[in-house]
Amino acid sequence: MTTILPTSEEDPALSVVRFTSELSWADAGPEVAEPQVSRLCTEAQECMVMARWFDLVSLMLTSADVILSKVSEKDLECIFTVICNVVTKSESPDEALEMAKLISAKITQQPSDKPALRLKILFNLYNLLENPYSRFFVYLSALNLAINGKVTEHVIPSFKKIESFLKEWNIGVSDQRQLFLTISNVLREHKSLAKESFKFLSKYLATFSGEDAYILSEAKEEAVRTIVEFVKAPDLFQCDLLDMPAVGQLEKDAKHALAYQLLKIFLTQRLDAYVEFQAANSTLLKDYGLVHEDCKTKMRLISLVDLGSDESGRIPYSLIRDALQITDEEVELWVVKAITAKLMDCKMDQMNQVVIVSRCTERVFGQQQWLTLRSKLATWRGNVANVISTIRANRIAEDGAQAVQGLVIR
Repeated sequence: MTTILPTSEEDPALSVVRFTSELSWADAGPEVAEPQVSRLCTEAQECMVMARWFDLVSLMLTSADVILSKVSEKDLECIFTVICNVVTKSESPDEALEMAKLISAKITQQPSDKPALRLKILFNLYNLLENPYSRFFVYLSALNLAINGKVTEHVIPSFKKIESFLKEWNIGVSDQRQLFLTISNVLREHKSLAKESFKFLSKYLATFSGEDAYILSEAKEEAVRTIVEFVKAPDLFQCDLLDMPAVGQLEKDAKHALAYQLLKIFLTQRLDAYVEFQAANSTLLKDYGLVHEDCKTKMRLISLVDLGSDESGRIPYSLIRDALQITDEEVELWVVKAITAKLMDCKMDQMNQVVIVSRCTERVFGQQQWLTLRSKLATWRGNVANVISTIRANRIAEDGAQAVQGLVIR
C-alpha cells in the first residue's frame, strides 16, 4: 500500500488530493483517470493560491468515502492529519469552524467502521483548533461517535477535565445542556458509572432553572429518566431533584405525575409509603426497569436513616423492626448495612435494645437542613467558647496561685 510522504517538491495537501483522486479513478483506466486527477489537482492549487481553505478541505474530502474503505489505518491517519492541518491556515474563526464541521461530519458518518481511529482523528483535529467553540463542537462530535461506535471507554477519562473545558469553551446554556446530556449518555453505557451518569443528568436538569413552561417541557423525559436512575442506583441516597423546576413540573403532569410521586417517596417518606405505591403501580415500575426487591432494600435503608434523623438520636429496636417491616433478628443486620453504606454512624446498645446515632445522611438538603446545621454550628461555637473561657479562667487562677506561692517563699 502506498504511503504518503510530504516532500519539498509538493505541498502535503496537494499530495493528498493527488493520492485520493488517483485511488478513486483507478478502476476507470488511465485515459479517463489522468484528466480527472489533473483537474482535481489544478482545483486544489487554485484554492491554495487564493486561500480558499474551506473549498480545499471540501475537495480533499470528496474521495473520503473511497479512501476510508481502501487504505490502511496508518495511511488513513496520515491523510486526515494533512486534511485537518488545513484548518490552521485560515485566519477566520468562522471558516475554521465550518471546516471543522465538514471534517467531523465526514468522520462520523460510519461510526462502526474503525471507530477508535476515527476518534483519534477527531481529537487530532481538536488539538489543531484555536477557536474555543470549534473545539467544543469537535469534542461533542467525538462523544457522539464514541456512543454510536461503541468505544466510549476512549472518551471517559476526559470527563475529569470537563470543568476546565467549560471555562475554556465559554459556551451558552443550550450547548451546556447538549454536552451534559451527551456525557450522561456515554456514561450510561457503563453500569459501574451509574452515579456519574446521574451527576451529569442532574447538571443537565439544573440548566433549566428560570426557564418558562415551554422550554421546561423539553426536559420532561430526561427528568423522568433521572428519577428512575436515582431510584435504581443502590448507592445513591441523597439528591436535590425536588428543588429543580425541570422535575417539579412533573408533579401535575398527566403522564409523569407518578414518577414525581415515586421520587417524593424515596426522598421524604418511608417503606410503608413505597409498599403502598408499588401495590397500585407495579406495572409502571416494571416499565421503568425497576426491580421491586431492590427498591424495597433501598427504602429500608432510607427509612432507617430517616429514623436516625430524629433529634433524640436514639432508635428503639422495635421501631426499626416496624418501620422496616422485618423480624427482631434482622434489626442489627440492617443497622450494619446502613453503617457499611456510610449512611450513618451509630452504636448498638443490645442490653437496652436501642441504636444510638451520632450521624446520619440527609436525603435532601434544603432550607430546613441549612437551618438545622446553622443551629448545630451555633451550639458548637457556644460550647467551644465556654471551653476556652474555662481554660482561661483556670490559667488565671493557676498564675495567681503561683504568684502568691512565690511571695511566701521570699
